[in-house]
Amino acid sequence: MSEHYDVAIIGAGMSGLSAGIRAAHFGKKAIILEQHNAPGGLNSFYAKEGRKYDVGLHAMTNFVPAKERRAIFNKLLRQLRIDRSELDLIEQRSSRIAFPGANLRFGNDEALLESEVERVFPGQVDGFIRLSVAVRNYPDAAISQPYQSTRKWIKQFISDPLLEEMLFCPLMYYGSAVEDDMDVGQFVVMFRSIFHEGLARPAEGIRLLIRVVLDRYRKLGGIRKMKTGVKQLIAEGGKISRIVLENGSELTADVVLSCAGLPETYALVDKALVPDQSKLAGQLSFSETIAVYKTLPETWGWGDDTIVFFNNAETFSYRNPADPIDLRSGVICLPNNFEYGDRPLGEGLVRVTCLANHDTWCGYSDEQYVAAKGDWFGRIQQSILPMMPVATRQYAEDLVATDMFTPRTVKKFTRRARGAIYGSPDKVKDGRTEWGNLFLCGTDQGYLGIVGSMLSGVVMANEHVLKG
Repeated sequence: MSEHYDVAIIGAGMSGLSAGIRAAHFGKKAIILEQHNAPGGLNSFYAKEGRKYDVGLHAMTNFVPAKERRAIFNKLLRQLRIDRSELDLIEQRSSRIAFPGANLRFGNDEALLESEVERVFPGQVDGFIRLSVAVRNYPDAAISQPYQSTRKWIKQFISDPLLEEMLFCPLMYYGSAVEDDMDVGQFVVMFRSIFHEGLARPAEGIRLLIRVVLDRYRKLGGIRKMKTGVKQLIAEGGKISRIVLENGSELTADVVLSCAGLPETYALVDKALVPDQSKLAGQLSFSETIAVYKTLPETWGWGDDTIVFFNNAETFSYRNPADPIDLRSGVICLPNNFEYGDRPLGEGLVRVTCLANHDTWCGYSDEQYVAAKGDWFGRIQQSILPMMPVATRQYAEDLVATDMFTPRTVKKFTRRARGAIYGSPDKVKDGRTEWGNLFLCGTDQGYLGIVGSMLSGVVMANEHVLKG
């Protein structure tokens, strides 16, 4: 006879783990099913040649002081019963949006960006202030409404096309599944998260966050099965009646929360429901290079930037590129440039994220793939030189180790359709599916980023597990 649970959660990413904590805290018998041997999903880590590398995490958004109890991040930690001190959060120094001929700096004091807009775009500052107020006062209930184009909405505040693009760049890279646009609700969430609140990271990176969340789930009695993929969800009478695992065993649950994604979840029930994944799947995938140096970036004179959102083309394009990688824009993360204080930092790190073409990278033979990674790694490093206050020779001589992931890597380790990190552009904001006890959780429910994923897990557990 198969084991029965109050809730079965597909995926041990941040949304799944958070949903598990919330359910287990209220005495629900919860199980998390993860196909891989490492938790974290899109935000995990791995070891290579004695070094541990973060995947996904550049920074956590929504950073605010602990005293601001009504702030979303502090509310989230209370819902998860996690003591903020356990995360050992360190703030960004400051970050930058870099476009040809214009730079805007921002940090964890929102007044900095306002002053930068006034400096670079003096004729736009009144409109920017009105935009900021509108974002702050935007009704939370409206965030869950159907898609509305921010490109149209923002023009009532911003008339300079360059400023519009500069504001979009970090918000799109950190949270848009839509090509060249954003849902107004998601734009509001990201504007608040990055520009109104701020960025920080656990001192040990994603490993610390995963360890804290996992420890909380274990102490509540939650069950987690790694290397246990879900093969099929059996639907009977309008509900999921059985969960068939890849090892052939089965289990049942009153509620199933799937963090697998919209098309991926529907395919688990019936592949005929998603005959054309290209219509449901997201089109945006990414590549990232990781470069390790024997010295810290600040010793090269690159100590002010924590994260640089750059665009070096005449216009900003946020879409699936025709080339294997779009070198015209991207994100440079310098993990050493958070406020570590007197903590020892060891080696220097520079991570560069760019838009990448899924079909090209997944179409290479193994030999072609290795060669392409070598070629594009070098091209990416060259493309960021205009953003660096350091000579090419000095920068290159310090290099001691490298790595790189591509859409092929994303698809292999997440099974995300088309390697789309932000999932489908069509979000299911209430999490509901055609089956009465199956709900989406995580990226395709609508909350993006690490804090967003954790919030999604809490909200979906509250709504569909605890209320049910």
